[in-house]
This record gives sequence, structure tokens and C-alpha cells, in this order.
Amino acid sequence: MPGAIWQRSGLDPEQLTLGEANSLAAHLGIVITEVGEDFLTATMPVDARTVQPHGRLHGGASVALAETVGSLAANLTLDPARQIAVGLDINANHVRPVKQGLVMATARPEALGRTTQV
Repeated sequence: MPGAIWQRSGLDPEQLTLGEANSLAAHLGIVITEVGEDFLTATMPVDARTVQPHGRLHGGASVALAETVGSLAANLTLDPARQIAVGLDINANHVRPVKQGLVMATARPEALGRTTQV
């Protein structure tokens, strides 16, 4: 991908999903669906793994999806032999309930600094 922000080439959504096999992302059914020049997108099902007792998407599951996509994308912009990215801060507002289907998250950088990414 010419002009892409990624430090690795040939990023395949299926392989990236498999890379999350032993993590919370796999348990929640998060699937990486698309890698663009400056974004990464994933989906997560709204099902028994991700809902609260009232049958609505659990806010913690939403945050886990956001953290998964953001952290994965952040790490793909780095040389893994020299650096790793971990979450620093996250905030979420849940303004509309979801009871079924898939939810989607897209990570796109606002700033790629020397020591901090947003």
C-alpha cells in the first residue's frame, strides 16, 4: 500500500484476526474486516458474549472493541523489534442501545507522535 502508515506490508484482515486468537478479542468474536492506507476496521457480534443481562450491548464490550482496534492499528505503525503500543486512556459514551447484529469500529490516527499516538 503506497503511502500507507503501516510498518508491515501485506496486511491481511484474516491473518490479523488469527493473531488475536488467544485474547479477549477472540472471546468476544471480534473480526478484523478491512485494512486501508490509514485505517483498520473490525466488527463484533451483539450476542450472548457481548450483551448485558437486559439484552443490550454491554458498554465494556464496546470499549473492548475500541481498545482492540486502536491498539492493533497503533502497533502496526511501529517497528515491533523496537516498540510496542499499549492503551493509555479511553472514554466512551453509549448513546443508543444495540440489541442485535454487528457493531463496527474503525481506527484512524489523529496524530502519530514519537512517543504517543491519538
